[in-house]
Amino acid sequence: MTASEMTAKPENACRLRVGTSGYSYAEWTEAGFYPPGMSAARMLPHYAGIFGITELNYTWYQMPKAESIERMRRLVGPEFSFAAKLTRTMTHEVDPDDWPSQVLRYRDGIAPLIQSGQLAAVLIQLPPFFIRSKKNRYYLSTLLDRLDALPLAVEFRHPSWAVDRVFEELSRRRITLVGVDAPSLDRSFPPLDVVTNPDFFYIRFHGRNGAGWRTGHMQKQFDHDYTEAELQEWISPRIAPMARRAETGLLFFNNHVRAQAPRNAQTLIRLLAKAGLIVEDHHEKKHREII
Repeated sequence: MTASEMTAKPENACRLRVGTSGYSYAEWTEAGFYPPGMSAARMLPHYAGIFGITELNYTWYQMPKAESIERMRRLVGPEFSFAAKLTRTMTHEVDPDDWPSQVLRYRDGIAPLIQSGQLAAVLIQLPPFFIRSKKNRYYLSTLLDRLDALPLAVEFRHPSWAVDRVFEELSRRRITLVGVDAPSLDRSFPPLDVVTNPDFFYIRFHGRNGAGWRTGHMQKQFDHDYTEAELQEWISPRIAPMARRAETGLLFFNNHVRAQAPRNAQTLIRLLAKAGLIVEDHHEKKHREII
């Protein structure tokens, strides 16, 4: 069964969860999202007073440890959820002899989130140089096998993966294809509304700073403030149809440089609700506009 053949259901049955990619940024204090002088240790509880989910970026840079994840989990309520990036030693800097042991370490590290039911997804972010070759297809297939039973979402950066055969295999495995909003450049993965997993779909908003993207400098790549018109381009044409094909939708903003991410996430929540979609807001009484 292909992704397009999945049984559709009313879009108002899907619950949308909106957050940001990472939450611990010093510049967010300068921009006014965090109160002056707030320590890094208090940022997550403050963030959790506004959003109900976050995407953990640090787990890409370093292997998660169960003790640290447990401490983090205890800073928020049991209804708060985490998406966790797979560590780069399994996506970008792969040792062909050691990566299976990395998978075991990663599983151990995120175990507290699995046990508490707070793991929304494991994000497998693949690099632009990971083309659809025989070698890479075999590696990805084996990696997915080793990560079996986890809620997996795969983000491709190379357009060679944007083919029906890939979507059909992800559907067969019940693994989510990540939708991306990013600068429209040559050899970039296109923005798609393909749903390969009825459990959840996943969208990442990276920003549209094409000039900055080409520099490879993070502070320039993700420096973009979405307009309402740009966000509307996703709601009716893509998000609403995707909501008819999945139980949950996870949407994250990665344009973190000047705290655009939380501001844009808050705007998207408002626009989604206005469009009649169900947006999770378990902190509705604390709800407030930011920046």
